[in-house]
Amino acid sequence: MFYYLVYSLTFAVLVFGTALYVTRNSWLHYLPALPGTSYIYSRLPNSFAGDIEAGLSSNTFDLGANVDSGDGRAGLDDDAKTEILKIMKRRRLRFDEARRVYMEQRFSANGIGADGLPKDPKFVSFS
Repeated sequence: MFYYLVYSLTFAVLVFGTALYVTRNSWLHYLPALPGTSYIYSRLPNSFAGDIEAGLSSNTFDLGANVDSGDGRAGLDDDAKTEILKIMKRRRLRFDEARRVYMEQRFSANGIGADGLPKDPKFVSFS
């Protein structure tokens, strides 16, 4: 009797573990980052050329014109770069999708709906 319990429990754990492994892409990004799974320190790029090399550019958000014109500014905002790179790494998204997720988070934190209108019930719009 004891062996049946052990075997059935082992089988259930194997089936459950296999199901979790197969579906890991759909639930893994909900877990917090474990210590030691990310870099302790990574230097952010400090120019538009560095931003392009870090993957912070796309066809719809092209920084190539800034590099071609010799723009000497420090590149994109450091806080936004950090958050977007985290989103890209954690959720395995491309730059455009990570930028969209970041902006939706910023909108939500500032009381703005997904459609761009304020969530304030006192808001009046004349169109």
